[in-house]
Amino acid sequence: QVQLVESGGGLVQAGGSLRLSCAVSGRTFNKNTMGWFRQAPGKEREFVGAISWLGGLTRYADSVKDRFIISRDNAESTVYLQMTSLKSEDTAVYYCAASSLGIHFSSNYYSVWGQGTQVTVSS
Repeated sequence: QVQLVESGGGLVQAGGSLRLSCAVSGRTFNKNTMGWFRQAPGKEREFVGAISWLGGLTRYADSVKDRFIISRDNAESTVYLQMTSLKSEDTAVYYCAASSLGIHFSSNYYSVWGQGTQVTVSS
């Protein structure tokens, strides 16, 4: 069973940066695609990006492309979301999630979720 714990959220000014971490426990971490999603108040959860289990393939939502970078350290069982040039519209609860089905944009393909970490960007 894989368990995920996010950290690194907080309050940041527009234009600033944050790095989120997702610590993963469980023997099958290295075989999972890891995704990041976010949910703003009153909105549906949306795909942010994902990274393949070997780290060679990444995909991003258009809204964060060129600003966010996902990486993973399989030795440390941790996935990162480096966020730069943050905007007020990036304010949301950010979730990491694990999928054994490859990179998908839909949250339906991710079977394990963390509890989320709040990111607030002030303008």
